[in-house]
Amino acid sequence: MSRHSNRTLAEPRVINWLLEDNQPSVRYYTLVDILGYKENDEKVRKAYSQIPKRGWAKGILKLQKPGGYWEPELPSWRKDVLGWMEFLYRPKFTATNWRALVLANLGLTSKDKRIKKTADLFFGYKLRLGSPFNFFTEEACIVGNTARMLTRFGYSDDFRVQKLFARLLEDQIEDGGWNCFSHERGTLDNWEPLAAYAALPKQKRTRKIQQSITRGAEFYLKRKLFLEGKRKYAPWFRFHYPNHYYYDILIGLDLLTSLGYADDKRLDPALKILREKRQSDGTWLLDRLHPDLGAGVVESDFGVDQGPKPFALEEVGKPSKWITMIALRILKRVDDSR
Repeated sequence: MSRHSNRTLAEPRVINWLLEDNQPSVRYYTLVDILGYKENDEKVRKAYSQIPKRGWAKGILKLQKPGGYWEPELPSWRKDVLGWMEFLYRPKFTATNWRALVLANLGLTSKDKRIKKTADLFFGYKLRLGSPFNFFTEEACIVGNTARMLTRFGYSDDFRVQKLFARLLEDQIEDGGWNCFSHERGTLDNWEPLAAYAALPKQKRTRKIQQSITRGAEFYLKRKLFLEGKRKYAPWFRFHYPNHYYYDILIGLDLLTSLGYADDKRLDPALKILREKRQSDGTWLLDRLHPDLGAGVVESDFGVDQGPKPFALEEVGKPSKWITMIALRILKRVDDSR
């Protein structure tokens, strides 16, 4: 273990903070991804069992409607073409789609009946073959998010989820990236396909998917995770959660290190930024919520939809358990690989 690895993990106050019982999802990932406990360890199993019973996941599930969705069901006068297209998706970022993505990140699966109800809505309304409102021909950002969510919920073998992955393969641009708004060149903003691939267990990644991962990772590494356009895009250097479909370098580092590129030196500039953002107490802050219209943003080219409702798990400007856990697992992967 390297000297930096010792420094990474020699912060007992931070580790103990992440291991507190109030957020079992953070405790679970800290035990497995940072401290190296096995999934069958009693501490890990206990932490995992508590995820829907305490903390963020419990709060989200408490607001779920009996039908498996969040936010009021579409009133009868909105049950037109536009209304059905928006069902589960709006209002941003408090509707079913966005809350389900967070629950998938927190570690819940369809073994929980409430999650199965939500997944059934996506299969029924957004992944119905022959429906004009399905996601199979949608943009890569939506397809990637849905594929990742349903894979984490436990549906990676479902033919409809496999069809989403086929769409991601089809939509990859020649330069190795993806783009929701143009098919001429990729953009770092469109990280969702790689995140969907990362959610797949290695043994379920086909040869074509592995080739796509290689091309996609190279797209990010060539750009050192933040070099795109004539100016540095400020929100990419601020850390957020939930991310919804927005990018920042914490996402890039977490993805690339989880996909096996932790030893690539082209990550070093982004890693330097990550280390510099560490606070004196060993934590990282939640910098902003999305939509991030802070300093350095030109709203006209930000692409913010009207009326998004920011959704928060933690307080902006304060130490974040989620972001600190992500940052430490990135550094551990790097330390273990070099």
